[in-house]
Amino acid sequence: MSDYTLFFNPMSRALIVQWAFAEAGVEPKLAMVEWEDKPAALLEANPMGKIPTIIHHAYFGDRVVSEAAAICHYLAEMEAPDLLPRDEEKAAYFRWLFFAAGPMESAITNRAMGWEPKDAKQEMTSGFGSFDRVVDTLDIWLQGNDFACGDRFTMADVYLGSQVDWGLGFGTLTDRPTFRSYQSQIQAREAYAATLGQLGD
Repeated sequence: MSDYTLFFNPMSRALIVQWAFAEAGVEPKLAMVEWEDKPAALLEANPMGKIPTIIHHAYFGDRVVSEAAAICHYLAEMEAPDLLPRDEEKAAYFRWLFFAAGPMESAITNRAMGWEPKDAKQEMTSGFGSFDRVVDTLDIWLQGNDFACGDRFTMADVYLGSQVDWGLGFGTLTDRPTFRSYQSQIQAREAYAATLGQLGD
């Protein structure tokens, strides 16, 4: 029996977590989720019925983790310390992990659904400012850094990299040279090829 259950649908953010498991060298048990008939075990673990959700069947008892960014970091903590940030990388690691999960995802999702802040007051209230400011901020960072923490891949790049990869693939993120360079580096990883890379086959 696997130490982890991953509630999964291949047309969901659960793919991000599948990539994270592959980077950590751990194979979870996949519990398939149909959108119109969500299993009781998922609703018990996460009453929102959202995926990805994982259950860690640990020696100290079952533990539930939801939210893709949180799951990525949790897996690094539990299974892959080499993918955690070093002391001097922690500021950048947590900055870009939560930037991707917060402002970046909000800016992309809101634009895709047809809403953007119309003035400075709405930019301040929205939390992400504006789509262009989000894009420019990440672009500036990647002009001088290969990855979220600088020159070394960490678990933060699984989440940030997924946002960039999907954004470029679906045309929801502005296409810039820095983003293409970053995308090419994450796509070259074996764990990416074994999970997200299969989508293009």
